[in-house]
Amino acid sequence: MVSSSVLGFPRIGANREVKKAVEAYWAGKISADDLTKATAEVKKASWTSVKDQGVDFVPSGEFSLYDHVLDHSAAFNVIPKRYVGLGLSPLDVYFAMGRGRQADGVDVPASEMKKWFDSNYHFVVPEFSDETDFKLNFNKAVEEFKEAKAAGVTTRPVVLGPISFLILGKASKDAKPGFQPISLLPKLLPVYKTLLTDLKAAGAEWVQVDEPVLVLDSAATLEKEFTTAYTELAPVAPKILLTTYFSRLDSNLNYIAKLPVAGLHIDLDRAPGQLEEVVAAIKNTTIVLSLGVVSGRNIWKTDFAAAIKLAQVAVDAIGQERVIIATSSSLLHTPVTLASETKLTAEQRDWFSFALEKASEVAVIAAVLSGSQDAKVTAALEANKISIAKRREFESTSDDTVRKRVAAITPDDLERRSPFAVRKEVQAKHLNLPKFPTTTIGSFPQTKEIRQARAKLGKGELSAEQYEDFIKKEVETVVRFQEKIGLDLLVHGEPERNDMVQYFGEQLHGFVFTQNAWVQSYGSRYVRPPIIVADVSRPGPMTVKWSSYAQSLTQKPMKGMLTGPVTILNWSFPRADVSRELQSKQLALALRDEVIDLEKAGINAIQVDEPAIREGLPLRRADWDAYLKWAVDSFKLSTAGVTDQLQTHSHFCYSDFDDIFPSIQRLDADVISIEASKSDMKLLNTFKQYGYSNQIGPGVYDIHSPRVPGDQEIKDRLKSMLDILPDSLLFVNPDCGLKTRGWKETEASLINLVNAARWARGVYA
Repeated sequence: MVSSSVLGFPRIGANREVKKAVEAYWAGKISADDLTKATAEVKKASWTSVKDQGVDFVPSGEFSLYDHVLDHSAAFNVIPKRYVGLGLSPLDVYFAMGRGRQADGVDVPASEMKKWFDSNYHFVVPEFSDETDFKLNFNKAVEEFKEAKAAGVTTRPVVLGPISFLILGKASKDAKPGFQPISLLPKLLPVYKTLLTDLKAAGAEWVQVDEPVLVLDSAATLEKEFTTAYTELAPVAPKILLTTYFSRLDSNLNYIAKLPVAGLHIDLDRAPGQLEEVVAAIKNTTIVLSLGVVSGRNIWKTDFAAAIKLAQVAVDAIGQERVIIATSSSLLHTPVTLASETKLTAEQRDWFSFALEKASEVAVIAAVLSGSQDAKVTAALEANKISIAKRREFESTSDDTVRKRVAAITPDDLERRSPFAVRKEVQAKHLNLPKFPTTTIGSFPQTKEIRQARAKLGKGELSAEQYEDFIKKEVETVVRFQEKIGLDLLVHGEPERNDMVQYFGEQLHGFVFTQNAWVQSYGSRYVRPPIIVADVSRPGPMTVKWSSYAQSLTQKPMKGMLTGPVTILNWSFPRADVSRELQSKQLALALRDEVIDLEKAGINAIQVDEPAIREGLPLRRADWDAYLKWAVDSFKLSTAGVTDQLQTHSHFCYSDFDDIFPSIQRLDADVISIEASKSDMKLLNTFKQYGYSNQIGPGVYDIHSPRVPGDQEIKDRLKSMLDILPDSLLFVNPDCGLKTRGWKETEASLINLVNAARWARGVYA
């Protein structure tokens, strides 16, 4: 009989209960015990709801208050020295690592965050050194297994694997030169053995051990480490399901198939072509094969017929008992349930499947492959057939005008009129910015009052005219504040925007929006990605009105703010029936029109943010060139239709640029801003190494933490930057937008930023 499995479930709660509880704890409104009680209800609801869908293997242990990698670091005592000895509770140490802390005499910055492979989820990077003292502070896998069992659900615990844990980490500042975290494997394995032994003793039959690094090219050098690790762990552990996702195994399969594990999970949503090779490799073993045929990354209803046809290949080769039908990855990346959506049309609802619905899908597909004659299974199969047919009919229609415009793109459409050196001189005269110009990344605090006004507008409690007057006052407040403290290149603060992607999607043809389809980005930061359902076009200007109004309030230059085509694509749920390249270029053409209109309206600097361009890079190097070609072309297409005096900016965050630097250069933005405050300036060495010639604004402080950087702290960062970069190229700005911060910390931080820039002008005159 074919089994069914879910690799992980959203941990936010159907109504964002976890966000509300965590933020209430941070605000001192509830106790740690209250937080535990609130989250226990969310976990119980998740376990029981997945079980009720008929799923055989229900996950546990993957719930998190902030980040599952941070959980793992806390559990294994991977706690940097700066968080030790502060008199904080273990819970507050945990949160300090995730978001920093500046209260009660404690002032520590947050740990570095990076994107989780090619997703928009951020994880907190573990820090290792020779002195790392691994020990099990708590056994989360056992605790949640027992908690679920008490709730009447026997689960399959989820644990981050030892190799991935080390590879995803970094050497701490106090590590010896040349130190590599993977060298700690012999010290780490005994702690894993304790964890897994305890899990087995608690009654767990299986354990899901996630080793996502196995889909990376770099894993080809880790055969010895994987063999050593799993040879030691398998004898003491429950049955190990070695779990991979987001890409294909390729040559790593050669040693994976020899590992002493009971099961192997592969992602057939992202890499369906690997199935036959994997089946052949494990056919003569006893390894159970978990097939990720239901997408853990998108929200489209699974085509049962296609999934069954694909999975049947494995069933025919190794038999029903050795096949598990599963989600391709954790459902962390999808919203909780369609049941919360009441405003979608019946046609639209029929297209989609969120986490709870996906749990049902894996159960139905497994039942069909097991030969079930159950009437409910038959009915679900028939209903799916009808739904998919209707969706395919809708997909067959297209906007000929948009398609023809994409087809007519020429190489000249991608190039500015003059090279950067010429543009820089023109812009210097036109904008008249000082040395070390100060600016922000775009958004200012989205206050409670702004959110309430937007909600009242939606409920009809505020008229459009009243709401517009309110937004005008907010824009003026932001402009006057920037003038007061002496920022040089201003922004309007974006009070009218609900989200940097959703705001644009709502003004473009081709998108659908949800009410409650929230997905975790990091910590308590959740996003509600729009859904691209058809060809994309711009019916009219989207941002000109507010940027023009803001410019009318000041003599200083105002920066127009747009989200770039690749980021809109990557931070939406994209279509599955056409290429990402086509969707990106449609978005680029819409943004190109907006950029041209902004310049015509008197805006002389425009920022087209692409924080997701590195995130979207395929995990396999062989796939990079094709992606980077259309991704960079899309950005250039959106920004190249303007005069030399228009200064183009772009922003990137949490990006390792080393391997793609030529593509960053090819973007040809006049100014780029990057996350740098938590990466120890290592990014800047890459820019120096490659001789980057355009202007750059490395973030001088971390906005993802509520702590206020001191005046000297920012000066020290500027000194470090100027040791690497020419002073003629440096802009001074925060790491990212200020939307999630409060006004008090924003004001203090930006005043310190401006003072540091003034100091630098005096020192480096």
